[in-house]
Amino acid sequence: MSRRMGRVNGLLREELSQLILRELKDPRVASFVTVTEVDTASDLDHARVYVSVMATPEEQADVLKGLKSAEGFLRASLSSRMQMRKIPSLTFELDATMERGADLVKLIDQVIEQDNAHEERSV
Repeated sequence: MSRRMGRVNGLLREELSQLILRELKDPRVASFVTVTEVDTASDLDHARVYVSVMATPEEQADVLKGLKSAEGFLRASLSSRMQMRKIPSLTFELDATMERGADLVKLIDQVIEQDNAHEERSV
């Protein structure tokens, strides 16, 4: 990825985070939505927006529906906030990185507990 695309992705991530947090009024989109990454096509025609939602799978699906329905509002808001000739269309996808990380931490904790229990039995 070029430096320019990295800057565009970072700026889009920051602006979308602020818009979702402060200006989006859709009740399906709760405040526990985090924009984790934006991946914009090199022609600026399309951007994949990865979001992390700490909720049940049903609530996550509702959040994605809310974000999809708010795409027009978000693009219009981005065009007034950013000095870009072209604002990409937005596709929202769930980013499960945080959940996978939490699962890994649980697994590590279990292994440590098992190891400690094994050591106590050995002594």
